[in-house]
Amino acid sequence: MSELQDLTALIRANTPLIVIQTQDESRVVELFRQALMHVWRALYRWSITEGLRRIDMDREDEAFGPPDASSVLRMIQEAEQRGIYLLLDFHPYLGYASHQRLLRDIVQRRHSEPHVIVLVGTRVELPPELEALATRFNPRLPDANALLKMLREEAASYTKENGGRRVEADHDAVQQILRNLRGLSMTDARRIARQLIYADGALGANDLPQLAKLKFELLNRSGNLHYEYDSARFSDVAGARRLKRWIEQRRAVFISGNAPPGLDPPKGMLLLGVQGCGKSMLAKATAAGFGVPLLRLDFGTLYNKYHGETENNLRDALASAEQLAPCVLWIDEVEKGLASGGEDGGVSRRVLGYLLTWMAERKAPVFIVATANQVHELPAELLRKGRFDEIFFVDLPVPDMRVELLRLHLQRRQLDPEAFSLPALAAASEGFSGAEIEQAVVAGLYAAHAEQQPLDTDLLMAEIRNTRPLSVLMAEQVQSLRDWARERTVPAD
Repeated sequence: MSELQDLTALIRANTPLIVIQTQDESRVVELFRQALMHVWRALYRWSITEGLRRIDMDREDEAFGPPDASSVLRMIQEAEQRGIYLLLDFHPYLGYASHQRLLRDIVQRRHSEPHVIVLVGTRVELPPELEALATRFNPRLPDANALLKMLREEAASYTKENGGRRVEADHDAVQQILRNLRGLSMTDARRIARQLIYADGALGANDLPQLAKLKFELLNRSGNLHYEYDSARFSDVAGARRLKRWIEQRRAVFISGNAPPGLDPPKGMLLLGVQGCGKSMLAKATAAGFGVPLLRLDFGTLYNKYHGETENNLRDALASAEQLAPCVLWIDEVEKGLASGGEDGGVSRRVLGYLLTWMAERKAPVFIVATANQVHELPAELLRKGRFDEIFFVDLPVPDMRVELLRLHLQRRQLDPEAFSLPALAAASEGFSGAEIEQAVVAGLYAAHAEQQPLDTDLLMAEIRNTRPLSVLMAEQVQSLRDWARERTVPAD
C-alpha cells in the first residue's frame, strides 16, 4: 500500500490518536488534504501561535479558537461534527494532568464524537497512559523522482535569482547526489541541495564530499559517530595486495546497490593484526576505494552508567549510519566494547546481541570494517563464519614491504628514497611494524636537524638499531597472535 492509502485507512477506521514525528509539517498537512479526496472529514490545524483553523477548504479560515491547550481540547470535545485535528507541537502540554485527562476522554469517546486527533512534532514523547492508546504513523521519505523534482525546482530558483544563469549539472554526478540524498526528509534534502547549488552554480562530482559532510552533520545528532575527514588511498598503504584485490572485486556491486542474482551485497570484514601494522589505514583506504564516506564508531563513547542508555546510544549510532548509507562504518578496536568478562552487569552482552542482530538484518549499504588487536578477547559469536565476509590478518611487514614502507615515508617528507640504501635499512628493521618504521624516519630527521646535516642512511640506520619494536618488547603476545591467525584467517598481503 502507498503512504496515502495507509493514512486513508487510518482515517476511515476513525483511529482516535495518531502520532507523527517529522520536521516537515507542511508535507503532513498536504498529505491529510490529499486523504480527504478519498474519505471526507472536516480538517483542522492548531498551533500555540495561531490557534485553531479549519483548513480543508480551498482557503484557510481565520482562527476561531483560543490558542491555549486546555481550551482547544474542550472545544474538540464539545464539537458536534467529527473531524481531524492536527495539533502541532502539542505534546509538551501533556505534562499537565488535566490535559492528559481531557485528551484521554476525547480518545476514549467520553462525551465526544469519534474525532481523529493527530499529534505532529519533531520528537513526540507521550506519557505511558497515552502511548498505549496511540498509533504511530511514519511518513515515507521522498523517492528518487521526488528528489529529482526538488533539484530542478532549486535549479530554477537559482536561475531566476541570478539573471537567467543556468545551473551546470553533470548527469552522472546528479545521479550520485540523488542517491546520497535518499534517507533524508524533503526539508533536509532541499536544504543541502540549495547549499550545493548556490555555492558555485553547479552540480558536479566535486560536490559529493561536501554533500557527505553536510549529511553527516545533519543526521549525527547523537554525536556517537565520527566523520573521518582524513581519508587514505590504497596507494598510501604498503602491501595488503590480497585485501586490495578483494575490495576491488566488490566495488561495483557495493556502489551500484544491485547485486547480480545469487550474489549477496558485500557486508564487511574484520581486520586482525599486530598493533601499528596499518589496520586503521586500511579502513580509511577501503572507504576511498569504494568512493563513499568513512564513519568511525568508538565504543568508548557509547557506554553510559544509566541502565539501557548504552544500548540506546548504539541503536542511534547504527540508525544514523543507515541514513548516511552508502558508507563504510569503521568499528575501531571492537574488542574493547564487547569483551568485558561479565563485569558490567550484562551491558556488553546486550550490546553484542543488538550489534549481531543489526549486522544480520540491515538492508542499507553499510560496509563494516571492524579492527581488533586482541583476538582472544573477541566473543566467539562475532567470529563465526557469516558475520563478516572475510577475516583478514595484517601481519608484520616482510622485507619487500619494509622497503616499500621506507620509500613511502621518505617521499612524504620530500626526501629522495634513491639516496638511501633501502634494502639494508629494511634488513635492519626486521620485526618492525609500519608505525615503528615511520617513527624511525621521524627520529632520524630530528637527529639530522640536531646535527645540522641532511638525513642519510647512517643516521637512519642508527635510529633503527636504537629502537626496540613491539615484536621484541612483547614477543610472546605477538607470536601467540601470529600463531593463532596462521590457520584461521586470510593474510592481507
